[in-house]
This record gives sequence, structure tokens and C-alpha cells, in this order.
Amino acid sequence: MRYIKGLIDLIISLVVSTIIIYGINIIAGFAGADYTFTHGETFVIWILMAILVNNCFRK
Repeated sequence: MRYIKGLIDLIISLVVSTIIIYGINIIAGFAGADYTFTHGETFVIWILMAILVNNCFRK
């Protein structure tokens, strides 16, 4: 049962981190900035953001 809860937490963290990354990028685009990321940079940012989100929601 702990594995299923951990897997669900991981999936939620990855989805939320994707929303946050694209949200920041869209808001920056409205402000006039043009950010382009390579696939490697996007992957590293995505994983680090997922870790941050996971640690923030943990009690």
C-alpha cells in the first residue's frame, strides 16, 4: 500500500511541476521575455521542480 501511495505522490508531483514550469514560462512570455530550453534543461528543471513540490506537500 505504501508503494501505491508513493507512486500517486510522484505522479501528482510531476503533473504539478509541469503546470508550474509552463505557467512561469507563459507569464514570462506576456512580460516580453523569450525563454527557450533544450530538452536536457527542461528535464532537469522538471525533476527538480517535482522534488520541490513533493517536499512542499509532505507533512
